[in-house]
Amino acid sequence: MPHLVLLYTPDIELNANVPSLCRELADTMLSLRDEADRQVFPTGGTRVLAYPAAHAAVADGRGNYGFVYANLRMGTGRSGAVHKSVGDALLAALRRHLDPLLAQRPVGVTLQIDESPGQVFDAKHSSLHPLFTRS
Repeated sequence: MPHLVLLYTPDIELNANVPSLCRELADTMLSLRDEADRQVFPTGGTRVLAYPAAHAAVADGRGNYGFVYANLRMGTGRSGAVHKSVGDALLAALRRHLDPLLAQRPVGVTLQIDESPGQVFDAKHSSLHPLFTRS
C-alpha cells in the first residue's frame, strides 16, 4: 500500500498518454514528504494501476463524454495536512495531463482518497521492499 487505481472510459486513451500519467502519479506520490520531512509513501509499496472500463455509460449519453476515476487507498496514520497535500499534489498531476483533453470535450475527473482503518486481514509478500529499504 498505497495503491492508486485509475478507472476510465476507454476513449480517454485516444487523447491522453495513460502510461505517462501513471508514471507521473507514482513519481508524485514518491516525492511527497510529511511534517517531519519523511517520505509519505514507501517506494516499494507504491503502485499506480490503470484500467479502461469494459463498459460505460456517462451522463445522458448524448455527447462525447468521458470519465476518469482515481482512487487512492492507503493505510492509516497520516495527518489531515498530509491527506490534503497528497490530494492537492495528485489532483495537480491529473490536471497537467488531462486539462488539454477537458478543453476539447466534456470529461469528468474524480479523485478520491480512502484510508483502510477497518482492515480485518492485511498480508504482504514482496521481493520489492528490500530493494528500497536502507539499512
